Amino acid sequence: MADRNESATPTDGARTLKIAAMGDLHVREDAQASYRDLFGEISRQADVLVLTGDLTNLGKPREAELLAEDLRNCSIPVVGVLGNHDYESDAVEDVTNILRQADVHLLEGQAVEIEEVGFVGVKGFIGGFGSRMLGSFGERAIKAMVAESVNEAMQLENAMRQVRAKRTLVILHYAPIIETVAGEPLEIFPFLGSSRLAETIDRFQVSAVVHGHAHRGSYEGQTPGGAKVYNVAMHVAKPSGRPYALIEI
Repeated sequence: MADRNESATPTDGARTLKIAAMGDLHVREDAQASYRDLFGEISRQADVLVLTGDLTNLGKPREAELLAEDLRNCSIPVVGVLGNHDYESDAVEDVTNILRQADVHLLEGQAVEIEEVGFVGVKGFIGGFGSRMLGSFGERAIKAMVAESVNEAMQLENAMRQVRAKRTLVILHYAPIIETVAGEPLEIFPFLGSSRLAETIDRFQVSAVVHGHAHRGSYEGQTPGGAKVYNVAMHVAKPSGRPYALIEI
């Protein structure tokens, strides 16, 4: 696996797949920004578009409809997950249906294979990192938060077990490692992701991991097991110089 401006030579004779990855579009109901032209550009630069959540600003169906309209200008397959903003208005089923009707492979603990690459996606959840990760102790509310974090990691593991392809891209909204949230205020690190996701990822052979959510985070890091992780939130500076990252697998 390599960034697009690095060399990448498949070891099994398969064609290198060029992936454009971006997150945190935050499409608004007032349609202040259109992604139509950007999606057209991406279609010329990549083979697959990956979206890492917070596709809408407040999780409103109208916001999802506007995104679906812009995605008509995208002529390559689109794979993605939802983020926390997409849940805000308690209309997640409507948002999901609208985007799937627009031919987005929206993953919630599932996997899809495109040109011999497996794409696996879950939203993820909060919980913190390393030895400071939140434990299931104390109040019922704390235990519920930890249970949700564990459940997301279990969904990811179940999805990974579905993959038969030799190359796999993991798509998340929340971060699996602390390195790619560096730059955010230290006080909010526990709310940006969880090491439980990295623990699951490292049980499998993974080509790369992409996530969003940490707008002020850092572009690149790796799990303890060595899997490359990229924060592709739109506001994070990337080697491509564009709002999306270009990754080759």
